[in-house]
Amino acid sequence: MPIQQIDPYRWQLAKTGNMRVPGMIYASEKMMRGAGQEEPLKQVANVASLPGIVRASLAMPDMHWGYGFPIGGVAAFDWESGVISPGGVGYDINCGVRLARTSLKEDEVRGRLSDLVDALYREIPCGVGSTGAIKLSLAEEKKVLSQGSRWAVHQGFGEEGDLDHTEDGGCLPHADPSLVSDRALDRGRRQLGTLGSGNHFIEVGVVDEIFDAKTAAAFGLFKGQVTLMLHSGSRGFGYQVCDDFLAVMARHVRTLDFEIADRQLACAWIQSEPGQRYFHAMACAANYAWANRQVMLQLARNVFQKVFSIGPRNLGMNLVYDVCHNIAKREPHEVDGQKRWLCVHRKGATRSFPPGHPALCEAYRETGQPVIIPGDMGTASYVLAGTDRAMAETFGSTCHGAGRILSRTAAKKASRGRAINRELEDKGILVRWTGRATLAEEMPDAYKDVSEVVDVVHGAGISRKVARLRPMGVVKG
Repeated sequence: MPIQQIDPYRWQLAKTGNMRVPGMIYASEKMMRGAGQEEPLKQVANVASLPGIVRASLAMPDMHWGYGFPIGGVAAFDWESGVISPGGVGYDINCGVRLARTSLKEDEVRGRLSDLVDALYREIPCGVGSTGAIKLSLAEEKKVLSQGSRWAVHQGFGEEGDLDHTEDGGCLPHADPSLVSDRALDRGRRQLGTLGSGNHFIEVGVVDEIFDAKTAAAFGLFKGQVTLMLHSGSRGFGYQVCDDFLAVMARHVRTLDFEIADRQLACAWIQSEPGQRYFHAMACAANYAWANRQVMLQLARNVFQKVFSIGPRNLGMNLVYDVCHNIAKREPHEVDGQKRWLCVHRKGATRSFPPGHPALCEAYRETGQPVIIPGDMGTASYVLAGTDRAMAETFGSTCHGAGRILSRTAAKKASRGRAINRELEDKGILVRWTGRATLAEEMPDAYKDVSEVVDVVHGAGISRKVARLRPMGVVKG
């Protein structure tokens, strides 16, 4: 493919064939030379051929192959004349990360770490098809889909302040539960407050490096501080919403007056009836995911309080921020000097809004949005902040994690004969997991070096480093 290096962090994929805009890839030279780049680059080009796309088809340094759109892909479409695609959001709608800080220090936790990780594993259900203690009636489930995190807080799972520190306040107001299938409702009724499987995790970490002291202080972070990170999404409910609408879109796209480069790019005009139905149903799944992470945060607070015999005030487990990775949102952006309403698809990409942005709560108006980038369970995770350059270049977006370099099948093959849990324990990291294949599929070698990924987005100026977190204990689904 005709790729030109623009600077050490940016690569342009020239507009050729049916592409309506160029591609822009954020990556280092080492990443671009790495194996497995051809397929996601093809997907960047395929996305660039969709009607109504604005400026460029973007890919972040954690880019890898996904369904239709690459994971790590960002694409914005004109709200009136563009398309919306479930493949640009993904199956796990609003898969996201929630970071909480505590008043505890590493030396206060290390001696009870095994008890803590065991209790988190025991009290927060995880694994394929896991169900929790919350049994929703149909009426209550529809309230969850409409209210998101606020429903959970009103049920006693958390505090009002949690909502301020959640993207969009933990609720997309255009959710319409009448548009989701009975099958989706059935799958979601017993899974609220559960972690799930795959790359979902609970991580007890410690702040081991501060890059920007002023911003870290505004985020409530200090060196040696113990943190909690949750990574999960909309569970079986979101999967079913995506699956239902992919079937709808696959039929619908055949009636439109343009060809798609890949059947996995099935889509509809945003303003069409199927396009609007998906947009409002997707919001239900996004709200389910926010409520799910809100419930798990409160369950984790309860675990910490019990293990350390400490009250909530002394524990100080306050939410830093909750960010989503897989979503399509209606947002205003400046394009060629004019404000336009766009439908921004972020698939395996994180919002990175700058200081002063009206979507941010008062606490972060001066710093920019907290950006949470988890790594693999054996290395590090990062906290960054949003920037004006992200707003100008990437529709206020940045990367979402390390990004896979090995498929799950390849990872299992590469891990044969190894005891991944022992390798992690040798690094001082305790891990608990469900399912024999989980650790093999999620071993550190299956992912890119998260520090290199973060260096790219920091060097490109689309988010800036604030702090690094080192894992102490991990629960994997």
